[in-house]
Amino acid sequence: MTNPVTITAPEGLPFIEIVREFDAPLAAVYNAYADPQLVAQWLGPNGYEMHLEAYDLTSGGRYRYVHTNPAGDRFAFAGVFHTVRPEELIIQTFEWEGMPDAVSLETLRFESIDEGTRTRITGWSVYPQVEWRDGMVQNGMEHGVREGYERLDALLAGPA
Repeated sequence: MTNPVTITAPEGLPFIEIVREFDAPLAAVYNAYADPQLVAQWLGPNGYEMHLEAYDLTSGGRYRYVHTNPAGDRFAFAGVFHTVRPEELIIQTFEWEGMPDAVSLETLRFESIDEGTRTRITGWSVYPQVEWRDGMVQNGMEHGVREGYERLDALLAGPA
């Protein structure tokens, strides 16, 4: 059983909050964000192939990846890591190339809970306009987040 993800998009505000807990220590969860080979295994919707073109999780580093769905449609995402404090904080820009110019600023905080046996991630995405936030929500963002985190659960649990 996986932990639920809470996604909040308040009416009229250009803001999304995502909160998720994992049954794994902070170092393991953070490493799944830091190691490009692990990121490629869990980020995004089920059934999509992921190709990481760039992934430098350092302050000032960049990323770009492309998801390809089973029908062959490609969805590219890119951004810059502005601040990276390992096992604590990632601040980055995020742009889905299908909605050019709708760049969000994302903050992701990592928190050790339950005496270090579990981890809580809290993310905030802020968009320049409510319509851009709504566009992300309407284009399946929630679906990809949920399925990706379920795969991250499986990855953190190790071989079955």
